Amino acid sequence: MNMTHYMQLLADNQPWNLMIFMAIPIVLAETLAITELYILFTRKFHGFGWSLNRFAGTAVGIYFIGVIGYLLFTVVIPITQAGEWRTVIDVLAVGSYLIGGLPLIWIALQEMGFVNKKLDREGKLKIHAICVALFLVFGHVAMISGMLDPTLLGHQTTHSMDATMPANHGH
Repeated sequence: MNMTHYMQLLADNQPWNLMIFMAIPIVLAETLAITELYILFTRKFHGFGWSLNRFAGTAVGIYFIGVIGYLLFTVVIPITQAGEWRTVIDVLAVGSYLIGGLPLIWIALQEMGFVNKKLDREGKLKIHAICVALFLVFGHVAMISGMLDPTLLGHQTTHSMDATMPANHGH
């Protein structure tokens, strides 16, 4: 099967890569999104929903710092140096996934008091909502482009997709 590096990463080393790069960050991000909607509708800046939102926002942002750092050094840089990107589809899938983590990191920085210090609750809530929206957009672009077949734009496959992967990819 022809697949992007994004999908290959998720398929390799089952079930660990799927849990590390999809399940854990998505559960945290979806918890953030759901509690964000709750706070937007109720304006309850206290209680369990508020605490869960702050925890999920901080945790997913910190988590993505690790994910982005790991993937840059073990996947992106080696694939780029070897010239092994599987067309713009592949770059779009991986790039969107990595970029999607940046708004979540911003949320964590805000929750820890490093950015947006002068904003009131409403201002911070707006930043949260914008960051969640950006994550959702980039995450969906990553998933959709990641599921595309890179041969649609001319990628020539080999008999084994593993033959084109960096030695340390997915481990």
